[in-house]
Amino acid sequence: MRRIGKIALVAAAFMLAATPAMAEKKVRWKLAMSWPSTLSPLADSGPRIAELVNEMSGGNFEIRVEGAERHKAALGILDMVKGGQYEMGHSASYYWKGKDISTVFFTTVPFGMTAAEQYAWTYNNDGQALQQKVFDKFDVLSYPGGNTGVQMGGWFRKEIKTLDDLKGLKMRIPGMGGEVFAKLGVAVTNIPAGELYTSLDRGTIDALEWVGPGLDIKMGFHKIAPFYYTGWQEPSAETQFLVNKSEFEKLSPANQAILKCAIKTVAAEMTSLHFDTNAKAWQAMKAEFPGIKLRTFPPEILKEMKKASDEVMEAYAAENAEFNEVYESYKAYIAKARDWSKMSEYLYIQTTEQVKE
Repeated sequence: MRRIGKIALVAAAFMLAATPAMAEKKVRWKLAMSWPSTLSPLADSGPRIAELVNEMSGGNFEIRVEGAERHKAALGILDMVKGGQYEMGHSASYYWKGKDISTVFFTTVPFGMTAAEQYAWTYNNDGQALQQKVFDKFDVLSYPGGNTGVQMGGWFRKEIKTLDDLKGLKMRIPGMGGEVFAKLGVAVTNIPAGELYTSLDRGTIDALEWVGPGLDIKMGFHKIAPFYYTGWQEPSAETQFLVNKSEFEKLSPANQAILKCAIKTVAAEMTSLHFDTNAKAWQAMKAEFPGIKLRTFPPEILKEMKKASDEVMEAYAAENAEFNEVYESYKAYIAKARDWSKMSEYLYIQTTEQVKE
């Protein structure tokens, strides 16, 4: 009897603990992505967060994910989440620079932080607080959504040897990198992912910047533009999860915690997945497409890019107090973190490369 009593007591305690979850009202959300559903690994983030949220809520919190091919508004995610058409979105914050220039920092800026530096600034310093301060005016919550790491400098039909080669060049490049190239004479445009190959093939653009080997190999850009340049413009491109603030506040505390936990988990998973995908894809590209010509921009061009970048950033900082607040925090953290980045991973790779047989 004593044993049966203990079993009953344990069962009752379990049922009592489970009651809140069982009584939880079923939540059904929709999430819109800026990417087509087939564009892995970028497009893996939406389904993955839906999976985690469903699992942790015991099936009480469901998220239906829609790619850009369905909602037809790849660059309209912020407006759709703000307006309540979707409770969540997965995109990149620098797409909204036309609405608020301060959003660029939470994806990346030219000659900026590495992914490790940016996560340290975001999670352990004031990066996340500043990010939310910027997005409060849109009535949405904004969280890191996974980092692609260093993005390549782009695919070009012709080799870029001098600054004159950039003048009049038609190129798809978003964010602050686009503004820097515009100062150097490039005709800059931003085109959704689904239109990139066709635009390059038809000559609507002469060059484009996308992501890195893991995503680029699937797009076929190398068949049209063989010169593949290393990066400078997006040293740590962070995507973002947007959440409608009023809808989030309607969630129970348990579901709020579940969602935030899932977001942070997916951000970490996607960052490592992007690195792995790029590493494997580059080996495949080298072997399967020997016509790809890997290039780095000449030092004199990089110097002018850095000068133009500083001018663009300082101009915005002078006229926009919020931009300046984020910019000062961003610069201050780089100044602290970069010494460690150089003496740790950078010098480790440099020195171990020297002792290869």
